[in-house]
Amino acid sequence: METLETEKPLLKPVSDHSVDMTRHRGRNGVVSILLQPFQWLQMLSSKLNPSFVVGVVLVYGLNQGFSGSVFKVVTDYYWKDVQQVEPSVVQLYMGLYYIPWVMRPVWGLFTDVFPIRGYKRKPYFVVAGVLGLVSAVAVVVFGKLPAALALSCLLGVSAAMAIAEVVIDACIATNSISIRSLAPDIQSLCMVCSSAGALVGYATSGVFVHWLGPQGALGVLALPPATIIILGIFIYEKRSSTFLIQKNKKDADGLGVAVKGMYKTIKYPQVWKPSLYMFISLALNISTHEGYFYWYTDPKAGPAFSQEFVGIIYAIGALASMFGVLIYHKKLKSYSFRNTLFFAQLLYALSGTLDLVFIKRWNILLGIPDSFFVVTEESFSRIISKIRWIPMVVLSTRLCPLGIEGTFFAFLMCIDSFGQLASKWSGGFVLHAFGVSRHEFGNLWLVILLRNVLRFATLCFVFLVPDSDHLDDLVPSDVFPKNQPDDADDDIKLLLLNNHNGRHTIILLQNSPSRATRTFMDYDSIGQAMDGICGLYERKLKEINPSLRNLSYDIADLYNFMDGFADMSALVYEHSMHAYLPYDRQWIKQKAFSHLKRLANGGK
Repeated sequence: METLETEKPLLKPVSDHSVDMTRHRGRNGVVSILLQPFQWLQMLSSKLNPSFVVGVVLVYGLNQGFSGSVFKVVTDYYWKDVQQVEPSVVQLYMGLYYIPWVMRPVWGLFTDVFPIRGYKRKPYFVVAGVLGLVSAVAVVVFGKLPAALALSCLLGVSAAMAIAEVVIDACIATNSISIRSLAPDIQSLCMVCSSAGALVGYATSGVFVHWLGPQGALGVLALPPATIIILGIFIYEKRSSTFLIQKNKKDADGLGVAVKGMYKTIKYPQVWKPSLYMFISLALNISTHEGYFYWYTDPKAGPAFSQEFVGIIYAIGALASMFGVLIYHKKLKSYSFRNTLFFAQLLYALSGTLDLVFIKRWNILLGIPDSFFVVTEESFSRIISKIRWIPMVVLSTRLCPLGIEGTFFAFLMCIDSFGQLASKWSGGFVLHAFGVSRHEFGNLWLVILLRNVLRFATLCFVFLVPDSDHLDDLVPSDVFPKNQPDDADDDIKLLLLNNHNGRHTIILLQNSPSRATRTFMDYDSIGQAMDGICGLYERKLKEINPSLRNLSYDIADLYNFMDGFADMSALVYEHSMHAYLPYDRQWIKQKAFSHLKRLANGGK
């Protein structure tokens, strides 16, 4: 009995208070999970400008995600039911939609080299919004247009999307270079917004087509450009220093420097090799979308999906894309580009076999309904597509040299657009060659099989991708010629390191092919030489006097400001000794003074 009595407390039931505490902790865990996205957005807004985050949401969420998804579904029905065009011809028309996207380097050059009243980004948002608004309204108001004129209006809508994306991508590239550790987070934000917008767009596009008709539904595309106009008015942008310092110089000089910088950058193997892979991976993935779409909406040959259900399929695919973004952001962003792209491409090729199963109707033999199978196939394909796409975009931001980041990122995206254009047109030619038409789908399975083989063949080119991650330096920092005003003396770069205790450590590194910058992972911003120090000083002056417009420097005050830094040293590469030599605070002050003198003399 004594033994039983001593063990009795061990058998005592859990008290109601303990149960309540467990439930409370469970509720707190759920709330914490739900709050994570908002805390993440708050973190991005605190480290980046809030208007930039809003810009990403509007451009990628509303302009690309929502508008792009509505555009895809509505134009499919517009060409099929209103214009009554063959699928192979529509495939060629869809290729033409990519022409404004192929021209992205042109839009990028405009934003980088031709500022309007000192602003590089704001005016071009307004231009994009006006173009998209006018084009969308025109295709609805003027009734049934000839095919060529209707195609021109749709190209205008596509051009508006492309220009807006180029402008926000320039801002993204700048922030990705300045705060390298946030580059994957920024791309994740872009992809989440794009997928969320696409989810809403696809879910409603079928309803729009059903109630408004294919032509009336195109009027919905006028809403996103209107918000882009508002974004162009309110987004924060610091007036270009190039405009203030070099306002008497010809823009042609800047254009020449930008073109030379692009040419010099693309010649580096670490740049052209991954660019070539991105083109190959897109071009070899020949598009069979129109043949597939015509087949599964055909009442005789295919499963005859309704307009609403087609929208639901795409909406669920967009939701799956968000899971793809989440998987990459949580689990894959720290892996090397090469490993991630290899396994993503392998899974992408395997997912293509599901299309073949569906075309041959083997799912019916297995007892799987068409609706369930197509939704599963779309979800799996979209998850893999997103995991495959994000590292390519992050890699593209890492290939951009500072100073022409907008132009060069647009150039890299142009290469991708060429790949997608080749995919659309080659797919159209293959559909035509195999005799796939509006009502003939007998050889569609052969087209799908050829596409899958080419997806597997892409794996042979993954070696072109660097075996590095988003924190590695891929582009040498001496892209621009030394006589360019934005360059520092002796090609010296500035790194500002956050010490997590309120102090800043300033370290200067001269360019060297063997420079190991990966040591410095968590820096807050990169400037050209002393511009970083002067920028901090300017910010302090403006905090003291917000109404201050024309800044003038007292060198003694600047020196006192620099003395306030707890830790300031320089490591400069000495070629004669093949080593880094330390330099003290006084050396940095002398460099700052010579830099300011050069700015005062117009960069001479």
